[in-house]
Amino acid sequence: MYLEIVSPEATLFTGEVTAVTVPGVKGEFQMLNNHAPIISLLEEGNVKIKGSVVIDKNYESKFTKDANGDTVLHITSGTVEMKNNKIIILAD
Repeated sequence: MYLEIVSPEATLFTGEVTAVTVPGVKGEFQMLNNHAPIISLLEEGNVKIKGSVVIDKNYESKFTKDANGDTVLHITSGTVEMKNNKIIILAD
């Protein structure tokens, strides 16, 4: 599935991933390939990305790796939309 992460400053990431976990306002949830369409508000926490993730050099400092090897982006708030195997995260 395709993931796009957009912040007020720039598009931080675009690419194919295998799973994305986000901090929803009612708890953390994960989206996998062919997930049902969803729109949700996000609260402060970590966006965790699984897959062969290649981050643009200009934005590498915003991302970390966790103990499981997942790519992690800390956000303060945002929204997420998943539809037709495309996830768009608008993050602050």
